[in-house]
Amino acid sequence: MSSGPLCPVCSEPWVSPRLLPCLHSLCSPCLRRLGTLEEPGRAAARSVLCPVCDAEVALPPGGVGQLTPDYLALSRGGAAAARCDLCVDGAAVRRCLTCGADLCHFCCQAHRRQKKTASHTVMELENSKDYSQAGKPLFCPSHPTEELRLFCEQCDQPVCQRCVVGRHRQHPCDFTGNVIHRHGDALRELLKSTQQHMGTLESALSQIDAMGSAVRSRAEAVATEICLFASGYVRAIEEHRDRLLKQLEDLKVQKVNLLHLQKAQLQQLLLDMRTGVGFTEHLLASGSDLEILITKGVVASRLAKLNSVAYNTHPSMDDGIQFSPQEKAGQCCGYEVFGAILNKAVDPARCTLHGEDLHSAHQNHLTGFTLLCNDTMGERMGRGGEAVRVTITHKDKRDCTVKPTVCDNGDGTYHISYSPEEPGVYAVCVCVKGQHVQGSPFTVMVKNKFREHQGVFHCCTFCSSGGQKSARCACGGTMPGGYQGCGHGHKGHPGCPHWSCCGQVKESSECLCGPPSDTSQRSLLRTVAL
Repeated sequence: MSSGPLCPVCSEPWVSPRLLPCLHSLCSPCLRRLGTLEEPGRAAARSVLCPVCDAEVALPPGGVGQLTPDYLALSRGGAAAARCDLCVDGAAVRRCLTCGADLCHFCCQAHRRQKKTASHTVMELENSKDYSQAGKPLFCPSHPTEELRLFCEQCDQPVCQRCVVGRHRQHPCDFTGNVIHRHGDALRELLKSTQQHMGTLESALSQIDAMGSAVRSRAEAVATEICLFASGYVRAIEEHRDRLLKQLEDLKVQKVNLLHLQKAQLQQLLLDMRTGVGFTEHLLASGSDLEILITKGVVASRLAKLNSVAYNTHPSMDDGIQFSPQEKAGQCCGYEVFGAILNKAVDPARCTLHGEDLHSAHQNHLTGFTLLCNDTMGERMGRGGEAVRVTITHKDKRDCTVKPTVCDNGDGTYHISYSPEEPGVYAVCVCVKGQHVQGSPFTVMVKNKFREHQGVFHCCTFCSSGGQKSARCACGGTMPGGYQGCGHGHKGHPGCPHWSCCGQVKESSECLCGPPSDTSQRSLLRTVAL
């Protein structure tokens, strides 16, 4: 068995190798075993998967037999173990280009000594690229005895003499030596273009590999940054945790100490009262009348003093210690941290109400007031989130209520706004955590709909009317010379800008006059228009 290149499927020497369109060669039997033969009840396969590159390649209509024979595979397989064609036993080292015989060293010398073959050209086998260049004839697959010497341009394949006079009769044909340069040059151009693409692809692959290395290096650097950041963040959180625990411990000690102090004071007061009560009971039970009268002043003074001592029946401190994880706590070790201890508890009795319109409002006019929440020490809470409930009810019409809007400002203040639809007296209740705040409940007087001014807010009638004598002003001011309205510095002038309809000096005030009469309306309209 000859050695050399083998079929990639069966790993045996080539048997009628065929070249697939993907330029991989397989033995014809191997191709048929891949499913290209017709089976009973099954149509012949039209394509096959190349076992080398997994490419799906189409088969010609005639099947495997119509695939291009791979003579190069046969030449590569034979060149590795060529034997002398004359003596058969020796290994071929040269080839006669004239007669196409492979010769061993001994037969080559004999070939040159014989008169008939002395003029033949002999070539070293290792210098030949393949059998075709060395001149070994290739025979026609359709006519095995005929050598392939011609090329059919129309069918683009080598043919023999019998093929030309047969089915290639009308086709343009020429000798292979005449067309090889043209087809070879075209193939070389394609090869050159493909080689350029290969260079581009190799460069792209090199760039991809370099970018892959850069990505891996960058990822390692970023991973180091992440680890440093995370370790620093962990240290910051741990330090913040220790700081919070220290604050909690200090707060606990402070509250416990104050409770101990209150407890000691109450215990001492209780002990003094027990002493006074015991002495007084013993005096009343066992003392004589004279003894009671003699001691009464001291005992009464002591008991009166004890009774006058003020003391708190509730613990001076509560357990109002909370932890808010969402609370911003500034920076720690250069990192922003969250979480704070909240020890303030809102005290409804210390919460206050503020606002100019706290006790007055107008019908269908939006008004409101502000609630300020304080803690048990009277200090502002500084944060929101309290349960604030507000009710506004008409005193004479129990079914008439106003729905208020409570806006949490997030800083311990709450804005309550409402718009009453009915005039009258309303009772307003403001509760925090179910308890009334300071000043609650209180009453609000809702007046009729706010009366808008019908005149103009001016400095004087003389200026706003353009100097007309008949223009009047509700302020009552007059000018000499027959002018019926007011003027700067003259009698009745308010001394400041005012409304021409009612004389009010406050621009945002409510109009005090009722619906104007026809005459006054005309004079006012003149003033307004001017």
